[in-house]
Amino acid sequence: MVMARRLRIGIDTGGTFTDVVALDEDGGLTTTKTPSTPADPAEGFADGVAKVLGLAGAEPGDVAALSHGTTVATNRLLEDRVDDLGFITTEGFESVLEIARQSVPDGYGNSYFWVKPPRIVPVHRVRAVGGRLDHTGAELRPFDEESAARAARWFRDQGVLAIGVCFLHSYADPSHELAMREVLRREHPDAVVSLSCEVLREYREYERSVTTLVDAAVKPAMNGYLARIAERVASRLLVMKSNGGVLSAEEVARQPITTVLSGPAAGALGAAFVVSYSGHGSVVTLDGGGTSTDVAVVLDGEPTLTTEGAVGRHPVKIPMIDIVTVGAGGGSVAWRSPEGALKVGPRSAGADPGPRCYGRGGHEVTVTDAHAVLGRIPPHLLGGEVPLDVDAARAGLGALAEDLGLSVERAAAGILEISAWNQANAIRQITVKRGLDVRDYPLVAFGGSGPLLACRLLDVLGLPAAVIPENPGNLSAFGLLTVDVKNDHVRTRVVRDAELDPALLDEVYADLEAEAADALAREGFPDDRRRFARSADLRYYGQAFEVRVAAPAGPPDEALRTEVVRRFHDAHEAQYGYCYRDDPRHPVEWVNLRVSGIGPIERPRLAERPPGGERPRARIGMRTVYFDAWEETAVFGRDQLAPGDTIKGPAVIEEFGSTLPLHPGFTARLDGYGNLVVTR
Repeated sequence: MVMARRLRIGIDTGGTFTDVVALDEDGGLTTTKTPSTPADPAEGFADGVAKVLGLAGAEPGDVAALSHGTTVATNRLLEDRVDDLGFITTEGFESVLEIARQSVPDGYGNSYFWVKPPRIVPVHRVRAVGGRLDHTGAELRPFDEESAARAARWFRDQGVLAIGVCFLHSYADPSHELAMREVLRREHPDAVVSLSCEVLREYREYERSVTTLVDAAVKPAMNGYLARIAERVASRLLVMKSNGGVLSAEEVARQPITTVLSGPAAGALGAAFVVSYSGHGSVVTLDGGGTSTDVAVVLDGEPTLTTEGAVGRHPVKIPMIDIVTVGAGGGSVAWRSPEGALKVGPRSAGADPGPRCYGRGGHEVTVTDAHAVLGRIPPHLLGGEVPLDVDAARAGLGALAEDLGLSVERAAAGILEISAWNQANAIRQITVKRGLDVRDYPLVAFGGSGPLLACRLLDVLGLPAAVIPENPGNLSAFGLLTVDVKNDHVRTRVVRDAELDPALLDEVYADLEAEAADALAREGFPDDRRRFARSADLRYYGQAFEVRVAAPAGPPDEALRTEVVRRFHDAHEAQYGYCYRDDPRHPVEWVNLRVSGIGPIERPRLAERPPGGERPRARIGMRTVYFDAWEETAVFGRDQLAPGDTIKGPAVIEEFGSTLPLHPGFTARLDGYGNLVVTR
């Protein structure tokens, strides 16, 4: 009798390639890539599943679960496709989107200093409904069902199908918003509705309103995308969330806003998982793709989180891994500014037509073209599946170089230098601006283009080392197989610490854990496989923003309150350089209580490999490569290296999904877990 195989598949859809990893129950990995299909990402998703099943010799029935990192919600926001969106709010607060928040992006020395972000919903598509709660949830005026029905009918008559509802103080009592949904179901049954009490149950009306509207804006596209996947692939689907967990497609369909940083989050988690085996608990991660580069920080094995994120021009106040994105990918276009300076990005040639060397009709010079002309990547990608037209790249670079008055080599090297500095500046934003010394953290470089500039980044930033994981081009897809099911629940309770009753903590945390337990039950986790992680947002009285700290397990009593406050002082001092411990002039204020419901999954197991014995020579050829000058350079096949092998630059180390150009003066050593560790 043949036993059925059980595979878990991770699929990360990028702008150029869709990366796929299949994990067998015995720990075996199969990795591949397939071109993305921007017109319908579900097509590329299905192609990737079919391809990896063929390589693994498996059948569709062998798939236990699919974990997916998607950019559908992200791209919709970045491209500002939020048409046909309506907003229902409390009577008298129709201008909440116009009031917004003050923003000073360019400092006070310029010609303007108060920038209001454009409204996500035009003023004529805002409707107000009578009724009013105070900040405790007490009802000051009852819900006005007549005005609610008028608003619902107006949106129905106008053909507005996506509607966000945000009533004042609904975080304290959601009853008015729930009543509004029932009116919409009756009067406008075709509408897709998002309620702020379900999307973001915490205070700050502007951020809660915009986050709810963003959820409503992406919900039709995300739900349609998930439905098209279900038509093509009949397996259980888990979708990566911005907070570092996965959730079933059915749950994600209710809150698609939670996926806005889906793909980059998986990469940071995959990097944290892989390097933890080598003893690197805290690192900077760099995920280089075709369109952009995403950087994050992992501290003690966990990526740092934030709720102060944004996608495009839209503030999105949900828990997400703290990621900085810069338009510095392989497809980033090199161009000359009106002042005559050479610029790189943020615009990208994308997957179609792509860089000139792809031979698909692209006419603009990109970072990948510069690498190809300098010989730093092979004349083909993906093991020969994608041949490169190096002559076309050289012709384009020649025209740009002539315009700049440079040689082709100097122009290409200049493009790569600018791209490296763009990436370095993103790393500084995520480290130096967060109070971290970048020189304390190794760099984990992955993604198709991530390792290409690793040596230069060590020089620019003074980093101690760069770690290039095995199969770096597929690490985000692998990361999808390392994360737990996770959902976040929050409740605002603003109260000074001296006045905090532990009974309030007990009540709110119990409510949040009950919500989390219900969500995990829907995901199929029994009682003994549910974990709950508490945290709290605190600040000094008078401050406008909070610091989040973990709350210990155990009864929410006086000891817990004291410990959370101590952790807040420590975190504030670490982040800002000072704190007001034992200073009665600056009392502590509690703002939000949070619980994350976690359903653990079985993670892959990485086995340490013995040093190599008899094996084929890793050097697979020679190629003329330009670093500081043209010289014959050894080319190595990474799959032929064994733990302990050391390569000195100049050299090029190639593998299926990526390439590492090892500059002169640098050394790469393969560790026991298959990571290349690059040092100067």
